Amino acid sequence: MQFYNVKKREKVEIPDSEVKKTTYEVRGGQIRYAVKAVDTDGMNLTKFMKKEDWDALDAPMVD
Repeated sequence: MQFYNVKKREKVEIPDSEVKKTTYEVRGGQIRYAVKAVDTDGMNLTKFMKKEDWDALDAPMVD
């Protein structure tokens, strides 16, 4: 899965086995769906996506 690493200013490829699902509740009770990963340099990466794509992923949830 591709993420954008702000520190490197480039897209990086993270294996699907290393991503974890998460949700964020924003103003008004709206839910945002995202996946998180850590790059080889230790940078935390987050990618927001549509619920349909998020549901289709076979990844564990972040605690």
